[in-house]
Amino acid sequence: MSIYSDKQEADYTLTLHKGISFVRSLRGGLTNDTGSREENLQRLKEELENADAIVIGAGAGLSTAAGYTYSGERFEYWFFDFKKNLGLTDMYSGGFYPFPDDETRWAFWARNIYINRYLAPSKPVYDDLLALVRGRNYFVITTNVDHCFQRAGFEKERLFYTQGDYGLFQSVDGRVKETYDNEAWVMKAMAAQRFLPDESGAFRVPKDRLISMRIPHELVPVLPNGDPVTMNLRVDESFVEDAGWHAAAERYGQFLRAAEGKHVLFLELGVGGNTPMIIKYPFWAMTAENPNAVYVCLNYDEAVCPEQIKARSLCLDGDSGEVLKALQRLIH
Repeated sequence: MSIYSDKQEADYTLTLHKGISFVRSLRGGLTNDTGSREENLQRLKEELENADAIVIGAGAGLSTAAGYTYSGERFEYWFFDFKKNLGLTDMYSGGFYPFPDDETRWAFWARNIYINRYLAPSKPVYDDLLALVRGRNYFVITTNVDHCFQRAGFEKERLFYTQGDYGLFQSVDGRVKETYDNEAWVMKAMAAQRFLPDESGAFRVPKDRLISMRIPHELVPVLPNGDPVTMNLRVDESFVEDAGWHAAAERYGQFLRAAEGKHVLFLELGVGGNTPMIIKYPFWAMTAENPNAVYVCLNYDEAVCPEQIKARSLCLDGDSGEVLKALQRLIH
């Protein structure tokens, strides 16, 4: 039995059902023909300035624009030894690799968590976004698990992380409905692999590159009762939606209800096709049902909207960071 009321459970899931229903009844297909880049930027500027409420939906593309890439040069720097010895090619697929032992697996995850949760991104994309909505009535729903919104200064009470948090552990089977902060463990595990802090205190690969691919057995993380842990990431039904998750879901539902019928800007940033039912489809549906709402899709090569809401939509193709910078120049 859930410890949360039916109302709390329904606040978030209702938007998911709306989105799926809308897509099933979609008429006219998709389009990206909503005007020139200059026209769309000018219209977005006006919407940001005049909207009664701004609902930001952020996907992986936003963090990619901020510098959180999972392959290429960044992967080569932090995981060169895992690539050489185990054949890993990127951080995402590495998360599913059958490591030979827990000591190696958690060495990999310590690095993954550290650079994607506790090490600041290389580009100020989230800071630029905050500058655009600071002081306005906004709420953020995101499938990202990297904590970038809070690091940039977004108010915690205005954030809903639907898919988990790199900074949290949970029980392997999900039966314990609690999550556990992992920051202290990550720092110990990075030091145990012989990463060295620079002048700012951030860990870096030492010049001699003599690091370890394993952590000591005593550092393998466990729950307070000694049971094994896993990441608090939604990969199957064992994902733990803890009290904080449910509180954020309820705040999101309250924000949407308070904005019903008002001039709402649904601002979608970097949301791809992996989990469109969480942000993209509900945004389409809520725009369609509210004649005062406007939908914005900012994405790299995937900026589209349904023909049904084309008149109240803006499609901006490109790097999120560059578009947000251009928008700042217009406003300031």
